[in-house]
Amino acid sequence: MSILRARLAEPEGSVVLVYANRDEESVIFGRELRELTRHHPDRLLVLHHLESLQGLPTIGHLIRLCRPYVPETDLAMICGPQPYMDVCTEALTRLDVPRKMIVTERYRSLESDPFAAQPAEPLTVPVGQEATAVVELDGERRQLAWPAGVTLLDLLLEQGMEAPFSCREGACSACACRMLSGEVKLLRNEVLDDQDLADGYILACQAVPAAERIEVSYDE
Repeated sequence: MSILRARLAEPEGSVVLVYANRDEESVIFGRELRELTRHHPDRLLVLHHLESLQGLPTIGHLIRLCRPYVPETDLAMICGPQPYMDVCTEALTRLDVPRKMIVTERYRSLESDPFAAQPAEPLTVPVGQEATAVVELDGERRQLAWPAGVTLLDLLLEQGMEAPFSCREGACSACACRMLSGEVKLLRNEVLDDQDLADGYILACQAVPAAERIEVSYDE
């Protein structure tokens, strides 16, 4: 709702909301959505999908539902149970919506406090190898010795570089950066897909060195 309201607050902002629920009684913000639609009839369209009437959403159904609005789409945002997000992503992909325009949001409980002090100590069982890291961040380029088994994020924070992060568990992509050369091993990855990896994106909180020299940029 906050994203929808923010979009409508823009003079030219418009939204098509595909809203899937089990039944009519399960529709959260039903009254508020009706009011918003009444106030913005030319800029907000709400398409309800009720499992009780239409069954579970399928790729084919979502393709037919979304096809008329794809040409005007500049961003597709998806949130919900993983199977729902999977069929939505596949439907949009088949409609030729560029991967960079599809954003998914996942909710999960963290296993620990990501902002607690965490010294850059190697893992109990070292993974990777000693390397040299060349990092571009906020217009600064630095060369650092990267010990085996230490994640890139831990290394950068220890060196006083303000690298972005949030969950430290490979699940949010806040620490994502682009590897320009070299190779790393990701200890965990719940957010980057095959195309992201092919484009060189890595998760700094999960990346350990797997080559002698690795170049990474946060500025691209």
